[in-house]
Amino acid sequence: MDFKKLREKMVKEQIISRGITDKAVINAMLKVERHLFVTGSNIAKAYLDMPLPIGKNQTISQPYMVAIMTELLEINKTSKILEIGTGSGYQTAILAEISNNVFTVERLKELSEKAKNILNSIGYKNIRFKVGDGSLGWAEESPFDRIICTAASPEIPEALKKQLACNGKIVIPVGDRYTQSLLEIIKKKDNEFVTKQHFLCTFVPLIGKQGWTQ
Repeated sequence: MDFKKLREKMVKEQIISRGITDKAVINAMLKVERHLFVTGSNIAKAYLDMPLPIGKNQTISQPYMVAIMTELLEINKTSKILEIGTGSGYQTAILAEISNNVFTVERLKELSEKAKNILNSIGYKNIRFKVGDGSLGWAEESPFDRIICTAASPEIPEALKKQLACNGKIVIPVGDRYTQSLLEIIKKKDNEFVTKQHFLCTFVPLIGKQGWTQ
């Protein structure tokens, strides 16, 4: 299979045609090889417009969802980013293409180690990994300029709000177990938060002390 052509087609038809304009995001989506982050028969589906299973009841997100969440973050090379939910590592790679400073937390050790091995083999040196409760963030490394959560929470975890820098931003799906709203939260002075609601979506649940219990 010509993965490069499939990737270019994906970006043209699924990303650019839907309004993604951030050049850094587009270039990252063109470069990162999504097929490396799936296995078996799903490799042939790697560039289709859909999420795919990666084991442990987790998924690799739809390409457009990865692109829009990354664009909403408004990141650059100096942004210090916390990703909640390493999963396959694909979103992590997109972030690492744009920022020099990516921290990622995954509660499932097997997924974390697999993603770390893939990302290290590709050559990323700007990612730090942690196995733990993502709903609690990564307090020792805070504050973060940007936080992206790739799992759905019933509400915005307080830990993540506390670990966000002033004028920082969280992008997170919030709602019930079946349907969520994609939210963009900006932290202002005096711990004021401004929330912008985007569209409805469906993500796997954020399991943790400040997410879903199971």
